[in-house]
Amino acid sequence: MKVLILNGSPRLGGNTSIAVDEMVKVFEEEGVETEVVQIGNKDIRGCIACGSCAEKGKCVFDDTVNEIAPKFEEADGLVVASPVYYASPNATLIACLDRLFYSTSFDKTMKVGASVAVARRGGCSASFDVLNKYFTISNMPVASSQYWNSVHGRSAGEARKDLEGLQTMRVLARNMSFLMKSIALGKEKFGLPKTEEHQWTHFIDG
Repeated sequence: MKVLILNGSPRLGGNTSIAVDEMVKVFEEEGVETEVVQIGNKDIRGCIACGSCAEKGKCVFDDTVNEIAPKFEEADGLVVASPVYYASPNATLIACLDRLFYSTSFDKTMKVGASVAVARRGGCSASFDVLNKYFTISNMPVASSQYWNSVHGRSAGEARKDLEGLQTMRVLARNMSFLMKSIALGKEKFGLPKTEEHQWTHFIDG
């Protein structure tokens, strides 16, 4: 089992890292390999909908996104963690996810997704909702915890005082580990769900 973790914070060792590290400890206990990639401090531009990825098999902008893509394909699960800016995830992380999900053609069905939001106070639920959209459009089950996946803290290191938030991270990692292992067993016995040809419906007549 392998989990790829994208940390959307530009601050190394900040409160988002504290939340992620709490999950990593549990994943290690569960025998799940993890790789954390710091995204928030990278220069990642947004998608321009050029469609070149359909021909090239990768994004036309050859940066961190194309480096992450094979790691995502190999992983059994993906965690995206972000600080909250104006009740929304970090723009750099969003640019990364837009391009990562749009430019990769590999099947993401039954890869497990989990999102984490870190804030001083408000905006976690809205950010949590935005991040989960990437999973639910991609046939990816979403791992849940005992509460919405959020940790609170403003100053550096303050997240360590949010005991409930850190416990939520640990429960999330255990639940995610269980779900990935269960899906692996299910694939062996039943295979993946039957697929249908996608029906693209548009609402403007040609």
